Amino acid sequence: MSTQPMSRGAVALTTAALLGGAFWVGSHSGREASAAPLVSFPSTTSPGTPGSPGSSPGITVTGTAQVAGKPDTLRLDLSVQTRGATVDKALDAANSLTSRVQSSLTRNGVAAKDIQTSNLQVQPEYSYPTNASPVIKGYTVSEGVTATLRNLGKAGNAISAAVNAGGNAVQVNGVSLDLEDNGKLLTAARDQAVANAKTKAEQYAKASGRDLGAVVSITETVADPPPVNYDMRAAAKAADSSPVPIQAGSTNVGVTVTVVYAFR
Repeated sequence: MSTQPMSRGAVALTTAALLGGAFWVGSHSGREASAAPLVSFPSTTSPGTPGSPGSSPGITVTGTAQVAGKPDTLRLDLSVQTRGATVDKALDAANSLTSRVQSSLTRNGVAAKDIQTSNLQVQPEYSYPTNASPVIKGYTVSEGVTATLRNLGKAGNAISAAVNAGGNAVQVNGVSLDLEDNGKLLTAARDQAVANAKTKAEQYAKASGRDLGAVVSITETVADPPPVNYDMRAAAKAADSSPVPIQAGSTNVGVTVTVVYAFR
């Protein structure tokens, strides 16, 4: 019997028929076809990192806590501004007054390491004659001082004394209250944040019919409170005759933790 080669069209028709027959047999073999599940869980029961191969599914929760504390530090920012016919005279006057301000702070309990020269500016002053070029008539010198006052009970006296030492040349640029020693507050906030996360995880595990396993990882974010600016209107009224009234109030230290638990 002779065999003749099949044309390309015949090959295509034969292949399609074979594939169609295979599809029919598969779809009528007694099993219903099903789509792949949208979410699958590993079948192992040993705890591990959720989502990694060979681990059990887990849960990620966040816990937050805020603990209030009393500020323990005051930061003072002031400057001395003088004028003179020459740079030397203006600078000498500024240096003398700044030294008096710094000495006053030291006498009132501020440590030398907490006093710092913060800024120095020398600027010419001009007069503007009619139909003539500007003429220098003198110079302005500004020297800044920043100080950290760690005894809030004496801070009001220290500020008033420093302002009086510099006289009318002193300008208080700002006072802020800060919480520097926050170690105990952070410890308490961490404990509370982790407990808050665990409560959430237990609730979700119970609702889903699972048992909560071990902690896989913890990450932390600490929200340190920014310094609180003090109202200098009260300081301006009180500085000439009495201590500046300082009310420390309270500030919050916040902690947020993200905790990953395994299921068992």
